[in-house]
Amino acid sequence: MSDVLRRILFILASVLCATACLPAAAGQITVFAAASLKEAIDEISADFTRATGVEVAASYAGSSALARQIEFGAPADVFLSASTEWMDHLEHNNRIEPTTRFDLVGNRLVLIGPAAQTAAFEISANTNLLHMLAGGRLAMALTDAVPAGIYGKTALQRLGLWEGVAPMVAQTDNVRAALSLVSLGAAPLGIVYATDAQADQNVSLRATFPPHTHPPIIYPVALVKGAKSPQAQAFLDYLTGDAADKVFADLGFLVGAE
Repeated sequence: MSDVLRRILFILASVLCATACLPAAAGQITVFAAASLKEAIDEISADFTRATGVEVAASYAGSSALARQIEFGAPADVFLSASTEWMDHLEHNNRIEPTTRFDLVGNRLVLIGPAAQTAAFEISANTNLLHMLAGGRLAMALTDAVPAGIYGKTALQRLGLWEGVAPMVAQTDNVRAALSLVSLGAAPLGIVYATDAQADQNVSLRATFPPHTHPPIIYPVALVKGAKSPQAQAFLDYLTGDAADKVFADLGFLVGAE
């Protein structure tokens, strides 16, 4: 064997050894999450990245839109829904790993108005929402597709208020868009989650819908079938830890047995 060939083989062996000895790339986790979880997941993801070095890329939208994207093959690793029904849909269609599914947190449904209107009241069958709207619109997420809109419509129906206000409803693609309509002054009232109201200083909480007027607001989470990131399970585990619980609680979500 010539000296030149020996040098080439030595260099190749050195390169291969150096490559094999390098630490594995940290990778990235892709999370699809309901729009109402944005502040919580942004903060928890940043904490997770600092602790592990693994980046988290989060996409926020209405649970229905995200579930449909996953159903049609969008490359998500983790799905956090604001609705058990949409998670059920994906499980039925074999698009999540059912053994990884669990209920993460809960929420409350509220009526909001501009920040200047601070007087809270108890909403009931006697509430005159049309009078309160004064010709304006009631901002809600899509009432037949997005969880917040479905919960809101159900609550109004059970209170006997839906038929009166239905023509005045301005429907949006997700709950944060409904929040924005009120925050920007484009609608005098809106129905969102309590955590949405807490996240925007330009709105005030006018009333909380009684729990019996709508199904429990639960956020299930699960790994998506065929998740590409090997760190996805670690992120799922992190969501159940004390640090994540504190973030959720501070932002107004219902944690544990609350």
